[in-house]
Amino acid sequence: MVEFTRRRLMATSVAAALGASVSGVGAAASDDANTPRAPFVRGELKRFSSTALGAEVTGPFVFEDGTPLYSLQHPSEDNPEPYNKSGIGYFNGFQFSMEGHNDDFTELSTPQTSEEQGAIRSAGGEYEFFAHGGDVINGDTQRLGVAQTPDGTDITLEQFAGTMYGDPASNPDCNQFVPTNGNNAGYLFTNWENSPGNISRIPISRDENGEWNADLDGAINLANTEPFRDIGGTRINCYGDLTPWDTMISAEENYSHTRVSGMATVGNIVEHGTGKGRIGACQFWNRPNPSEIQSAVEEYYDDAWTVQGWWAMSGIEFLAYYLGADPTDSTTPIGDTYPNPYRYGYFVDIRNPTADPPQPVKYYVMGRAAWEAPDIQNDLRTAYGCSDGASKGIYKFVADRPIPSYRDPMDVSGTLYAPNVTNEAAAKHEPPADVSLELEWLELGHATNREVESWIAEYDHVTQADYLATHAEWTEGDPVTDAVLEAADREVVENGNQNYITNEEIVEWAEQYEEGEVDEDLRRVPFLEARAAAKEIGATIEFNKAEGVDSHDRATPGDPVYFAISALSDGMSDAGDLQIERVDGGVVYRGTLEHDYNVSTLEPVIVGPDASDPADVADNALINVDNVYVMDDERVLCCEDADQLGRSYSNDCLYVYQPEETDCSHGNNDGWDDNPGNGNDDYPGKGPRDDDQPR
Repeated sequence: MVEFTRRRLMATSVAAALGASVSGVGAAASDDANTPRAPFVRGELKRFSSTALGAEVTGPFVFEDGTPLYSLQHPSEDNPEPYNKSGIGYFNGFQFSMEGHNDDFTELSTPQTSEEQGAIRSAGGEYEFFAHGGDVINGDTQRLGVAQTPDGTDITLEQFAGTMYGDPASNPDCNQFVPTNGNNAGYLFTNWENSPGNISRIPISRDENGEWNADLDGAINLANTEPFRDIGGTRINCYGDLTPWDTMISAEENYSHTRVSGMATVGNIVEHGTGKGRIGACQFWNRPNPSEIQSAVEEYYDDAWTVQGWWAMSGIEFLAYYLGADPTDSTTPIGDTYPNPYRYGYFVDIRNPTADPPQPVKYYVMGRAAWEAPDIQNDLRTAYGCSDGASKGIYKFVADRPIPSYRDPMDVSGTLYAPNVTNEAAAKHEPPADVSLELEWLELGHATNREVESWIAEYDHVTQADYLATHAEWTEGDPVTDAVLEAADREVVENGNQNYITNEEIVEWAEQYEEGEVDEDLRRVPFLEARAAAKEIGATIEFNKAEGVDSHDRATPGDPVYFAISALSDGMSDAGDLQIERVDGGVVYRGTLEHDYNVSTLEPVIVGPDASDPADVADNALINVDNVYVMDDERVLCCEDADQLGRSYSNDCLYVYQPEETDCSHGNNDGWDDNPGNGNDDYPGKGPRDDDQPR
């Protein structure tokens, strides 16, 4: 998911730091020649909507009667009103038939005129807003999507100095509806991708004409409630899910959790005696001005590297102010209240969703990552999750018994797994359309939610002052000179941040893991450092921008679950053990739930275009799939957060995928899309892209 309001505008400014194109169409890459059968669709794909210029398609949801909605996330301010401001809306006057066929709408044309590109268009119904980001809510005491300090001050650049992760209230994402009166009234929960993060709850109801209305006076920002502050708040709330027990579960997309960059491992750092060229952003979490670490590294070292996740360090100081820290200037470290990095990057279940206020529960036991999306299965025990960014991964958690059966959700216990692709050799350098990935799941660890929280609590009192005092000759109260900060930074690069789990602890955990018995004090490692731990034992943590996972609400064994990989590049194409031919347009994989809700095979069903494909191919192909939402009739809404590649327009779109099993009335009945643009073999691929960076 792209979080920054000005993400595409940032692309040029960060390109120099990356040493590679962030747009996907930069310098030619020899390993990105045209990929056979890309684009490709097994079934049928039809465009339903194009969103306003500058915006992603995020937060899809379909009401019981088939009415769709989604969020307008960070649109261009140059669009005409009302599409120049973020918001949440639905398509009034249109309902999917819910019969499994795409015959219920005529495909929307591509947006070509400035008028078409500046608005939300659809194949049916008119897009009507429930609310816009920043609207006054809750008895005129708050603004929709804007987090506040404990004393009620809006956390914005107008009020505080520092860095901000996305403009306030500009990034609405996941939407989930919890009914309170049949399906005609209830609460609409919406994620807001900022730091501090936020979830809003808006009462909505449907009148006798079928039109929905929002009660903004009764709306609240959950971030500004005491239960949310009690758990440390949230960070970068991205997509989510509606659980089988009828609560909204929100995913924290904590991009800055990366401990190592790219395909590096912690073992590489320990072996070489330095993190130079390998260390990731999270090791600088409690650094004064943490988002400046990339520019600092470039100043310190002639052969600087990209500190993966550096840009997502923005907003950490604002998170401290949300928790009640005293504001400081850029030269004074925060030494009183500071967020604990191990408290962010989890699935957050909004228990008692109709209460005032609801009760948030973080599932620490499901692992810490840059969670884009969860999918909770109907066995009430199994959860799949996608971690967004370069060389990240997909994970699985299985509870010991049904999650709602635990009287206290802090007692939920279970096992965290990471995947291992077992047919790497057969898949090597093959077109994605031809390769189904075979998975086995590696057990990372077993714990209770309460145990993991107790491990996290041991790091609650670490501050920016500790970063300097531990890693440089500095005492609290001393001035923070450039020399002091450089000394601390260099020490962390060489030997790691000693305020948190150390490199040596992770390597020791991996060695004990291989021996089959892990010491009690190391059991925390795979839960608090899931990506680093999985890498250390050879799991396939090289899925590039895993941005979606979903199955339909009543899915049982035999039903499909879809995994969306936004760009098939980076570790999946040229660096890791799993090397498939590159496709910058991304892939949607489909698994089948087995008797125990396991998924062991990922079959490609949608492959995007190559970066170099021309407009007559790219205009009608799914590019950089983001959220996927499986409707009850098993069709799939596919959202875009696209680099556009060779398209003739710059808008993201919403597509509806109809699986081949229900495609009997289309094409030649062989289950393969007959679009002559698919399988284009005439154009060379282009452009490496660092996919853990802003687009």
